[in-house]
Amino acid sequence: MKELIFIPLAGLGHIVSAIEFAKQILNRDENFSISFLIMELPLDYGVHNFIQSLTSQPRLKFIDISLDEKTSSGFLNNHETFLYNFIDGHKSLVREYVHNICKTSSCYGFILDMFCTSMIDIANEFNVPSYIYFASNASFLGLCLHFETLRNEQHSDTSRYMNSNEALSIPSFKNLCPTKVLPKHLLDSRLASTLFFDGICRFKETKGIIVNTFFELESFSLQALSDSKMVPKIYPVGPVVSFEKSSHFRNNSLEIESIIKWLDDQQDSSVVFLCFGSMGSFEAEQIKEIATALEHCGHRFLWSLRKSPPKGKVDIPTSYNNYEEVLPKGFLERTKERGKIIGWAPQVTILSHPSIGGFVSHCGWNSILESVHFGVPIATWPLYAEQQMNAFLLVKELGLGEEIKLDYVVDFEGKNNQVDIVSTQEIGSGLLKLMVKS
Repeated sequence: MKELIFIPLAGLGHIVSAIEFAKQILNRDENFSISFLIMELPLDYGVHNFIQSLTSQPRLKFIDISLDEKTSSGFLNNHETFLYNFIDGHKSLVREYVHNICKTSSCYGFILDMFCTSMIDIANEFNVPSYIYFASNASFLGLCLHFETLRNEQHSDTSRYMNSNEALSIPSFKNLCPTKVLPKHLLDSRLASTLFFDGICRFKETKGIIVNTFFELESFSLQALSDSKMVPKIYPVGPVVSFEKSSHFRNNSLEIESIIKWLDDQQDSSVVFLCFGSMGSFEAEQIKEIATALEHCGHRFLWSLRKSPPKGKVDIPTSYNNYEEVLPKGFLERTKERGKIIGWAPQVTILSHPSIGGFVSHCGWNSILESVHFGVPIATWPLYAEQQMNAFLLVKELGLGEEIKLDYVVDFEGKNNQVDIVSTQEIGSGLLKLMVKS
């Protein structure tokens, strides 16, 4: 039996599609077995519960190699280097696991998350190939590789773009790309940014980069990557998402039945679905603007609404005990005939329902692929990471989305006293254009 070692980043946006890709490998070749080495982060991002919710599958194992809580939390002392020190801290445990499996089977190779490139060292020790599993899109991959060249080879100071209004020519984009939609960690000069690009540089040491996209969606970007002489072989394997309409691990069966029953009672393509990912939430002032826009637009809506963590604390949003504490007075009563508010959303189940006519999304790549698969148009409202760039890709490059905002950024650290508020008018305009498409 040939063993593949997957080392993912323990965040849902990374690990969910990596597991689906692993299942595809197992379905194609019965001679493989796969071990996922799980490094649980100090903060609970729901990964443990997600893995526990999965149906057990032969030849697919999840191995907890987490450090003890004290050691793991100790890396938090240095915010900038935390992630890289945390991953490096697991090297000896990875080495030990691979050494043990080599006693009984053959280690065939490593498939690594984009942040786990230091594990290339362990693959080299065992003289096996390593590949990157890139959970985002080809356009973002091209952007990362382009900026790595600017910084590390051309010694360009990319921090000059931080607050500029320039538009840049980037090989993986057809259009000039405004700097305001680029991820900030690509532009700043902090140590975390340097470490990020050191990791991107190591992509070139691997045998190939597996990208969760497909040629019909990103033909321009994939061609640009293929034309580059500095990039390993690109393998577009998407769309890699779970399209099973099974119960979401955060929803109980009664909640899902209630959502489906409500959707069943609506006309085809009549409902706008609002959902902002596992980390998506807003403060009370912004929630009122959304509610007012939904009330005025007249469309039926299904809104996944969750409570933000305390200011300055990075954590997963929680459920409200009482929605009335943040909604405009009387909103629930006035909209009860055409709207439903929920906490966690079984997103695939909802997007696949014929009553859904539009999706207001944070533009996480997994959500975009799900929406594209089910033919649901998107209105863009990015929050963090590369989502602003994804929004630009959808609206300007691919023509598959309508803009609510392209450059909205959530302040997780609570450093800004003044938080941008997207107005009722902006939201309403985006909803109108979105639902015209349905």
